[in-house]
Amino acid sequence: MSQISSTNSNPNSNPNQPLRPRVLSIAGTDPTGGAGAQADLKSIMAAGGYGMSVITALVAQNTQGVREIHTPPLDFLRAQLDSVFDDVTVDAVKIGMLGDTQTIQTVRDYLQNHQVTTVLDPVAVASSGDRLLTADAEDALRDFAAASSVVTPNLPELALLTKTDIASSEQDAVDIAAKWARETDTTVIVKLGHLAGPEAGNIAVSPNGQTHKVSSPRVETKNTHGTGCSLSSALATRLGAGDSLENALEWSTKWLNEAIANADKLLVGQGHGPVDHSVRLF
Repeated sequence: MSQISSTNSNPNSNPNQPLRPRVLSIAGTDPTGGAGAQADLKSIMAAGGYGMSVITALVAQNTQGVREIHTPPLDFLRAQLDSVFDDVTVDAVKIGMLGDTQTIQTVRDYLQNHQVTTVLDPVAVASSGDRLLTADAEDALRDFAAASSVVTPNLPELALLTKTDIASSEQDAVDIAAKWARETDTTVIVKLGHLAGPEAGNIAVSPNGQTHKVSSPRVETKNTHGTGCSLSSALATRLGAGDSLENALEWSTKWLNEAIANADKLLVGQGHGPVDHSVRLF
């Protein structure tokens, strides 16, 4: 797995480059379309990429919570990965729900043989509060996060990765992320949405200690289902297109803010509804 590049490129200026970055989502499902692989594919398209999908878990969930999880055999997971990488050049990979130790190790081992930018959304608990990661898989997830190009935890997930208390302030979160980024040589995106106050932006914390903050106003809505999936997928797509980390985070953060601001108009579900991934298309 490669580290991210800081150079910008324009695929249309090189006839040997694809028109759009080819981005693979490795994630679980959401039948109502707000999170998981379904949200990933919508986000990848919104960010200008061609989306592909490998399923790690079949999740019976909706805007009100998770009902049941079925994990396909690992041999079938490998077969899905082979079917993509044997045929398609992959420019970036977004990784979401992995669920258990065996799945984490299978995906990690597979991607180690492919030099590609990886954005890991370390999914542990759904926005509904349902746990999506077995307790014995936490160490495996930490190791995988340390081997990824970029990690996009929310504050509870950052605490899980770093074995610390949940950050109670922006500075606290940045300090925790900076220490872990330095120790693992991995870029961490600190997401401020779980803090109180009007700021709900994101901060990129690099292994060398540099930070880049993209401010975003908080939107008062209950409809934020799948925001973590959507941000990480959009970020992976822009990185796969050749954007710098800073520019990729700027684009993804501003697009997601617009998607959240229009979420109430969708009228999808009775619980925590999805964001409007297509906000810029209409």
